[in-house]
Amino acid sequence: MNKRVVVTGTGVITPVGNDVATFWKNLLEGACGIDFITSIPTDNLPVKIAGEVKDFNPADYEIEPAYARKQDRFTLFAVSAAWQAVKESGLDSSVGGNIDPSRYGVYVGSGIGGFATQIRETEKIFTEGPKWVSPLLIPTMISNIAAGNIAIRNNACGPCLPVVTACATSTHAIGEAYRAIKHGYADAIIAGGTEAAIIPLAVAGFANAKALSRAEDPKYASLPFNKNRGGFVMGEGAAMLVLEEYEHAVARGAQIIAEICGYGNTCDAHHVTAPRPDGTTQAAALRLALDEAGYTSDDVLYINAHGTGTALNDVAETVAFKLALGDDAHKAHVSSIKGSVGHLLGAAGATEAVATVLALKNGVVPPTINLDETDPECDLNYTPDVPVEVPLTIGISDSLGFGGHNGCIAFRKFNG
Repeated sequence: MNKRVVVTGTGVITPVGNDVATFWKNLLEGACGIDFITSIPTDNLPVKIAGEVKDFNPADYEIEPAYARKQDRFTLFAVSAAWQAVKESGLDSSVGGNIDPSRYGVYVGSGIGGFATQIRETEKIFTEGPKWVSPLLIPTMISNIAAGNIAIRNNACGPCLPVVTACATSTHAIGEAYRAIKHGYADAIIAGGTEAAIIPLAVAGFANAKALSRAEDPKYASLPFNKNRGGFVMGEGAAMLVLEEYEHAVARGAQIIAEICGYGNTCDAHHVTAPRPDGTTQAAALRLALDEAGYTSDDVLYINAHGTGTALNDVAETVAFKLALGDDAHKAHVSSIKGSVGHLLGAAGATEAVATVLALKNGVVPPTINLDETDPECDLNYTPDVPVEVPLTIGISDSLGFGGHNGCIAFRKFNG
């Protein structure tokens, strides 16, 4: 028997807020967390802007200084976002707690992992010799270590499955966690993604691949669905959702934020970076999620778009929405939050999933900022610049990753 799955906790570390309340307030106010990069020298870099996390203090999330010193930034972001989500959920896996540790999982991925640690230790081997490479290099840089640390800190001994599918990473992590609970393999799973890749090598690599915006004004650089768009803006951060089996959540009196009810996963099988231009495989992922969620034309739909602000993605995604929804595409409420936070890579899908469940809970569609000149090929309702109050019933969040990875998750407003 399939189980119902609900969201009972959320947590974020983002360029526009390091807690959910601040993040949501700033999204609705159209704040932009993109600015000139301050964490690394940019004199020789072709791109000097990004969505950096600001005023991040691990101690705010009960992370000990000695522990923090040994972790890569991507792990600290993940552990901090998970701490928020678990605290909101009220789950407790200690002796006498409200969840069996063996039924408590972690599905948290990262597109790149501890990139800063890898670069730092690589420099050491060439300048100082192999004996100076940290013995903590491997368990600090590997992409699965954020999930491992979250499991350790939360005594989560159930299924633990990090996912790596580039920019679709955390959408797939949430979707796979949903399936694990739906089919009875866990009672609750901390699911999401994390990324901290604003380092010279990553900036240079993405820039030389012609993927990044070369805009000089950081506040008008990430331009989803805008005809002036010129590429995405790198961001960093983490986002987590606590997914829980419905009866388990009800039995312990949990506050339910939304219900997750659909998941689609396909591959373009087309190109290592460019999306399939006809939108067919992307549309298939959308349709899988919508069908499983029981979508009908009577629903009031919100789509949190991948919306990177690259020339190819925004058009292909628009085509995919039309293929998946037919005439309903033009009445859907769509937006991309990447104008505010940039592209958080492996953390993007989870950050956008949090925005989606908040939109459903509050009946408000967050805006696509900087949408002053719409691309004629992107002709749907992309909610330009200001939020809109709407009695939403269902929301989907989709992600498209390098390698052709497509993911879509569907949520419903929780009404009991």
